[in-house]
Amino acid sequence: MTFPAAQFLTPDELALIRKRSDVRGIWCVAHAWGVIVAAWALFIWWPNPLTLAIGIVVVGARQLGIAILMHDAAHGVLTKNKALNEALGQWFLAWPVISDLYNYRTYHLKHHRFTQQPNDPDLVLSAPFPITRASFRRKAVRDLTGQTVFKQRLAQFRNAFTTKSGKFLDGMMKGFSRLGGPIAVNLALLVALTAVGYWYVFFLLWVVPFFVWFPLITRVRNIAEHAVVPDNDDPFRNARTTKANLLWRALVAPYWVNYHVEHHLLMWVPCYNLPAFHALLIKKGLGPKMELQPDYLTVLRLATSKVSEAANSNDDSDAAETGNNHGAGLAFNITPRAGKRA
Repeated sequence: MTFPAAQFLTPDELALIRKRSDVRGIWCVAHAWGVIVAAWALFIWWPNPLTLAIGIVVVGARQLGIAILMHDAAHGVLTKNKALNEALGQWFLAWPVISDLYNYRTYHLKHHRFTQQPNDPDLVLSAPFPITRASFRRKAVRDLTGQTVFKQRLAQFRNAFTTKSGKFLDGMMKGFSRLGGPIAVNLALLVALTAVGYWYVFFLLWVVPFFVWFPLITRVRNIAEHAVVPDNDDPFRNARTTKANLLWRALVAPYWVNYHVEHHLLMWVPCYNLPAFHALLIKKGLGPKMELQPDYLTVLRLATSKVSEAANSNDDSDAAETGNNHGAGLAFNITPRAGKRA
C-alpha cells in the first residue's frame, strides 16, 4: 500500500512541501559543522572534564546530523542543484562519517520500497523488538564503551581490504578504492586541527564522540523509527513519528528526522519541509491514522517491554545490534559496502 498523495493534498500543497532550496540545504550542512566547531572552540577555550563531556555529546549528535543530511542527499532532495547535492552529500556528509553516498543510496531505496517487509534490508534492525530492559542496558553499555563502532569499523575495513587473491597490493587497491575518500577527509580534518595547534581535538572531540555517543543515539533513533510499530503493511503505521522538544532535537533527533512517518509517505520531501508536511496531515484529520508517540522515552518503554529473557533469545545477537556488520543503523545504515549498502 502506498500513500495516495493526490487524494489528500492539493497540487499547491504538494509543490510547497517538495520544494528544494540550495540555500536551506547549504545552511543545514553549515549549521552541523558550525555546531561541531563551536563545541571544539568551547573545549579549547575552557578545557576541563565538563566541556569535554558536553563536546562529546554535542559533536556525537551533529555526527548523527551529518548522517541524516547525507540521507537527504541520497534521496536527491538536500538542495535543488543536483551537482551541489552530490558534492555536499559525499564530501561534507558521507565521507566524514565513513560512509559513501552512492552505495548508501542503492541500499536505502530498497528499504523504502520494501519497508517492514521480509525483503527490507533494514528489517533486521527492528525485528528483535521488543526486548528486555536488561538487554537494552547491555547494548547501551557496548555503545558507550565503543564496542559497537569498533566491531562495525573492524568488519568494514576487513571487508574493504580483503581480496580473493589474498595479494597485499590487490587488497590495498581495493581498500582505498572503497575507503580512500573517508580516509582522506578525516586525515584532512586532522591536518587542519594540527595546523592550528590542536591536533588532540580530533581524537577527543571527533573520534571519541563517533565511538561512544553517536552509536547510542543512532540506536535510539532507529528504535523510534521502526521498532514495535503497529502495522507493517500500513504506510501510516509501519514507521513512527516521535514528538521531540528542543533538547531531544539537539541531542538525539537533529534536522527533523523524528518525522519518520512523513518521510516514508513521501520520501522526496526535504527534511526541512517535514514539519510543514506533518502540519498538513494533522490539519486534514490524518493524525489518528498515523503512528505518533509523544516522546522518545515512551518509545523506549514500548521497545523494552519484554518481561523476561527466554532461553536462546536473540536480544543480544549481532543481528539485533543497531550497528551490525553492515552499518550504524538509523533506519538507514551508514557503513559503505561496495555496490550494496553504506
